[in-house]
Amino acid sequence: MIRVKVCGTTSVHDAVLAAEAGADALGFIFAPVSKRLVTPQVAREAGLGVGPTVARVGVFLDQGLDEVLRLADAARLSAVQLHGPLSSLYVETVAAYYPVLRVLRPADLAAAAVWHPPHITLMVDAPEPGSGHALDWDALRAAFPPGAWLAGGLSPANVAQAITTLKPAGVDAVSRLESRPGVKDEAAVRAFVQAVRTLTAPSYPQ
Repeated sequence: MIRVKVCGTTSVHDAVLAAEAGADALGFIFAPVSKRLVTPQVAREAGLGVGPTVARVGVFLDQGLDEVLRLADAARLSAVQLHGPLSSLYVETVAAYYPVLRVLRPADLAAAAVWHPPHITLMVDAPEPGSGHALDWDALRAAFPPGAWLAGGLSPANVAQAITTLKPAGVDAVSRLESRPGVKDEAAVRAFVQAVRTLTAPSYPQ
């Protein structure tokens, strides 16, 4: 089954909305530069609001190791998503405590072929995460890592095409599911999850 993550969650209300729509995971952004910055307290309350079956993923960008682990513990996260030019030692250290989604840009995929431990899940995202700009999926087809997740400009209107082209293990959306930064559009969230759930692609491994 293709997993669905609704990222940029900033309230208990939007967390419950995404969970009720059928999302498998919620993303809580802790990168200080983000317009969707959330506190550990809100993320923790949202996690309590949706229950243990929905994953709570903390999103971090170029933050110190101690800060990442402290916030992850305070928010009661179930996984950590790492952006930025990080060392393999940094990623492996975080992975000793939490499942990791390691985010790569298309230009980074050659390096991923050299270093990709099996316990680290990759996610391919746009050069500017959260910008709403979709990637060139056809151009990525040859280099897209098996079992990786896909992000970057995904919406209810294009997610089926993206999945059919790249066959990711999961999809992640933010800006195309909002009425304004940090506030989810209920119809878009429900349509996004529904588009993934109803996708019928015979070539896609079930």
